[in-house]
Order: sequence, then C-alpha cells, then structure tokens
Amino acid sequence: YQPAPLSEKAPPDTFVVQTSALHSAPVSYAIVSGDDQGYFMIQSSTGIIRTAKNLKLEDFPVTFIVRAMDLTDAAIFNEVPVKVEVIDENDFPPVFPSSLLEATLPENLAATQIVQLKAQDNDTGRNGLLTYGILNGHGLKFRINETTGVLYSNTAFDYEEEPTEYQVVVYAEDDGIPEKKRGYCTVVIKITD
Repeated sequence: YQPAPLSEKAPPDTFVVQTSALHSAPVSYAIVSGDDQGYFMIQSSTGIIRTAKNLKLEDFPVTFIVRAMDLTDAAIFNEVPVKVEVIDENDFPPVFPSSLLEATLPENLAATQIVQLKAQDNDTGRNGLLTYGILNGHGLKFRINETTGVLYSNTAFDYEEEPTEYQVVVYAEDDGIPEKKRGYCTVVIKITD
C-alpha cells in the first residue's frame, strides 16, 4: 500500500488508508513492525489506519508492516508493507529586509542595473525557492531578473520631459506547495538631473 502523501500538519486521527485481506474466516489486523515512532494506529477489525500523533517531516517516509491474521488460528496470516510519505507544507512567505527602498538613476543613462533585491524565505526545498517579478513596470520602463532579483531600467529617462520619480512594486514568490506565497517591496526610483 502507498496511500496519498499526508500533510506535515495532519492532526492525530487523520485517515491514512484501509488495508483489506480476503479470507474465509474473520481477520484481525495489526501493525507488527516498522512504526518505531508510533505514528500510526490500526483498527483491528476493519484494517483502517489513522495517524496516532502529530507528524515530524524529518522522520518520513515510513514503511511499516501490517499483518492480517485468522482470528481462530494465529498461524494463518499474511503481511503487507504500507509506505507513508509526508509533504512539507509551505509555512513562510518570502520577506524583503525592507518593504521600501530608494534608488537614484541619472537621466539620459542607457538601460542599466538599478538595485539588487534579495528576499528570504524560511522554508526549505521548493517551498523556499524564489523567483522575482514586477507588479507595475510603468509600461516596459523597468524589468527584473527573475532569478537574481536585479532590477534594471529598460530605457533612458529625461529629467525635464518625464516624471522624476517612479514607484516600482517588486515581488518575490516561492514555489510552494500547496500554494505559492509572495512578499512585496516598493522601490522608489528618483531620476536625477
């Protein structure tokens, strides 16, 4: 048996799987080995397995053995492995060190790097894998490297003819399961004469 993976946040008494043996006489089910941490319990009459306590991600996957035994003759039994995996939940959103940054950009400068943004995510694995993006790029005046978080201008600015200040909202998004989470930072870019 390989039931659907459980969430690391699954509470005690969560249904895992129902084991079932075909036999002409009544059968009793038991977990006989492999569940050293006591994470699971089985209902002896039905073969239904449930969690017995809160799950610790680092202890999984766990493979344990379930025995189905003839109620009248203990010498008649069969065993089957049950492999349970646990999914690491996306606990934390990405966080920028500051939600507001200021940068200056001289006018008439060709496309250039403005600022390096870096967010932190306290999750591990893909839940902590970040990509960067822009919510409002003022047309296509700004772009961000989605891997490195470096914010660039795409064009030269004219101090006299255009706005002298832009607010660019940048986000960092994790690759979380079951849902992705975002953190935001506003970059105020001042065009200098």
